[in-house]
Amino acid sequence: MNLIDRLQKKKNAILVAIIMLVILVGLDQWTKWAVVRSIPLNGVHVVIPGFFELTYLQNFGAAFSSMSGAGMWYFIILTTIALIALSIWFLKNDDSRIDIALSLIIAGAIGNLIDRVMLGYVRDFFQFYIFGYPFAVFNIADVCITLGCVLLFVVMFADDFKAWRMARKEK
Repeated sequence: MNLIDRLQKKKNAILVAIIMLVILVGLDQWTKWAVVRSIPLNGVHVVIPGFFELTYLQNFGAAFSSMSGAGMWYFIILTTIALIALSIWFLKNDDSRIDIALSLIIAGAIGNLIDRVMLGYVRDFFQFYIFGYPFAVFNIADVCITLGCVLLFVVMFADDFKAWRMARKEK
């Protein structure tokens, strides 16, 4: 199937993905803007004492501030390659559940890529405490990426489990 046929076949999925991207990237960028306007760098606004705070941090690395010495261009190039690969996967797959998962991951990647390109760092601000211990500070884009990855894992695991059960029944 050529690209034009594939795009025609997936036009509804593409429309849903574009709507998700606009909403989620917009929400990500708006929340980051709101936090930067209302909380100073490294400042904290306690929402639920001992459980949830808004803490404005600048993340120059990847997840959990890892690889912060790698440099902005490393992350921009890596994210661009990932976005291309995810977009190809989106176009080639025929499962709407995977379309949704990939759209979430792509939205999160774009949200953080905008920060990296425009600012040189990612703005993080959600801070949760689990059993009194701080969890990594993150943002809406990170939530999208995480939810997309979890959904992708669940879909793939469920499909593999279903295939395994069918194979057992045939024996």
